[in-house]
Amino acid sequence: MRTSPSAETLPAREHLPVGAAGRPVLDVVVPVFNEEQDLEPCVLRLHEHLSRTFPYAFRVTVADNASTDSTPLIAAGLAARLPEVRSVRLEQKGRGRALRTVWSASDAPVLAYMDVDLSTDLNALLPLVAPLISGHSDLAIGSRLSRSSRVVRGPKREFISRAYNLILRGSLAARFSDAQCGFKAIRREVAERLLPMVEDTGWFFDTEMLVLAERAGLRIHEVPVDWVDDPRSTVHLVRTATDDLKGVLRVGRALATGSLPLDRLARPFGDDPRDRELSGVPGGLARQLVGFCVVGVLSTLCYLALYSLFRYGVGAQLANAAALLISAVANTAANRRLTFGVRGRALAARHQAQGLVVFGIGLALTSGSLAALGAATGDPAHSTELAVLIVANLAATVVRFLLFRLWVFPERSLTRT
Repeated sequence: MRTSPSAETLPAREHLPVGAAGRPVLDVVVPVFNEEQDLEPCVLRLHEHLSRTFPYAFRVTVADNASTDSTPLIAAGLAARLPEVRSVRLEQKGRGRALRTVWSASDAPVLAYMDVDLSTDLNALLPLVAPLISGHSDLAIGSRLSRSSRVVRGPKREFISRAYNLILRGSLAARFSDAQCGFKAIRREVAERLLPMVEDTGWFFDTEMLVLAERAGLRIHEVPVDWVDDPRSTVHLVRTATDDLKGVLRVGRALATGSLPLDRLARPFGDDPRDRELSGVPGGLARQLVGFCVVGVLSTLCYLALYSLFRYGVGAQLANAAALLISAVANTAANRRLTFGVRGRALAARHQAQGLVVFGIGLALTSGSLAALGAATGDPAHSTELAVLIVANLAATVVRFLLFRLWVFPERSLTRT
């Protein structure tokens, strides 16, 4: 029987009901700094588009980042004229700071933002937020790098954008295609957990948010967009690129050390259709078996390669112990994260210590098999040693899975059964 999801994890995604009259389902934030020329036509066009095409109640929030021109007055005037528009004034600059402030205070279940220049075609707005309203996805982003996107911009910006996304893929293993497109949306319950983990307050805010969401296993929906570059953009490319690279290093270090509590962003088991119960199989067991087998195959190949390498310099018993120790540490770490879904540094040392106990049991099985083979044949061939070790490792694998599930990671497995 399944238990209720922990208060420390996200609830299951559900289709948002039609809200009560006056309560917005969507809150679109437009962050601005000294945009007195573009602000009014942008908000009027966005408001008209949403009024004509969006089937739910909505709100447009102008987030003023400490503007020094007439932007605050224009924003206040728009809020007075249009009931669906409001204005928020911040005394510090930073797009990330503006989004965090407005999103954290919003009561709308779906939160979005777009750049004031409206470079992105507004026809992509409904496809952007629809997967969040339906409960299909956690975040949604517009992508200018999709094959079906149509983009008009200069070669310098094109090169910088593609180079930046290649850096993200190579350094942070990001799989989303366009980190910096100013056209994104997020479900509010996800934002409540995710935003406190995002440190950046500027242009890297988007990238950091997406990387953490992806690493936590949240679903990110991508929408191809039509996008026309604004030649009047005031973004300082060199400074922004430098700050972004610093952010990449900081986030990479945090992910490598496991200092972020990404487990708080986990969805409960059963939220994905692939998690449906199988007749006669306890919940969670099928997925864990698949993950454990994949990790087991890879660690066994690693073990055999290491054993063959060490065997050229030392005896069979020492080579077996060294190869098994190295592969066991890697096996425990991989199963901890991939099979049983445990992230962060909490209890990591204890799990590795318990994994070493499991390693000792595996060592006893394989070493005992080698000793028995040596006693029976005297000087067995290397191929015979490997065959015996494979059989012994299969037996050790079954024992390892049972001990991992029932002893090393019991809390995680019980919350999924």
